Amino acid sequence: MENILEQFMDWGAVYGTLVSWKILGALVIFVLGRLLATFFANLVGRLMEKSRADYTLTGFVKNLTRISLLVFTVIAALGALGVETTPLIAVIGAAGLAVGFALQSSLSNIASGIMLVVFQPFKVGNYINAGGTSGVVEEIRIFNTILRTFDNRKIIVPNSRVTADNITNYSAKETRRIDLEFSIGYDDDLKLTRSILERIVKADGRILKDPAPEIGVLKLGESSVDFFVRPWVKASDYWPVKCDLLEKVKLTFDDEGISIPFPQRDVHLYQATAV
Repeated sequence: MENILEQFMDWGAVYGTLVSWKILGALVIFVLGRLLATFFANLVGRLMEKSRADYTLTGFVKNLTRISLLVFTVIAALGALGVETTPLIAVIGAAGLAVGFALQSSLSNIASGIMLVVFQPFKVGNYINAGGTSGVVEEIRIFNTILRTFDNRKIIVPNSRVTADNITNYSAKETRRIDLEFSIGYDDDLKLTRSILERIVKADGRILKDPAPEIGVLKLGESSVDFFVRPWVKASDYWPVKCDLLEKVKLTFDDEGISIPFPQRDVHLYQATAV
């Protein structure tokens, strides 16, 4: 009986020591893993900040890196305790797959947000047309892009819609061309009209000399002679110059007796003779 008790105590001592070492090893793995997760997450954040990445994307990638490393740390610590981790990994994988299907649209927006930040088809402050709407870009988030319209409305566009369609960036280039058309009557002086248009364009100092503005006859319409006027301006001057040119041309045409004809149609009435 005493021999059995001594063997049991020896076995308990050995097993207890082994368990203690396993617990200690698991704690060491967890503590070091947690420190390394925080270190690498902060390192990724600093590298992305140096590369001038979007702050929202930086925070998202930083947190994702930390959480992923913590998950691996917990699995490693459980393995050090002797816990079978294969079923746990399978459960995590299945849960991740289920969450991926449930959040398919959200993940699509996240992927699109990352593409917008990486490839930068537009930046904050640009005036764009994307996702079926136009406005000034106020913020590029992970899930959506915030636009502000000229009448100060806030529009939230999902990133997946932005990348799925054409993106027109009106602010991408420093200069833009203004395309205008003016119609005059067939009885009006063609050379005088061209001279007036050239004089108005030349008098505006905001219009660039290079590329030179283009002025000419566009077409002979059904009831009018149509001119085109195509000056180049800085992108920031596009709307002010366009509005001013339209006003000046109308006022000058009135002063010079140049008509802007309305669409006309000749209607012929025939009176039938009673039989």
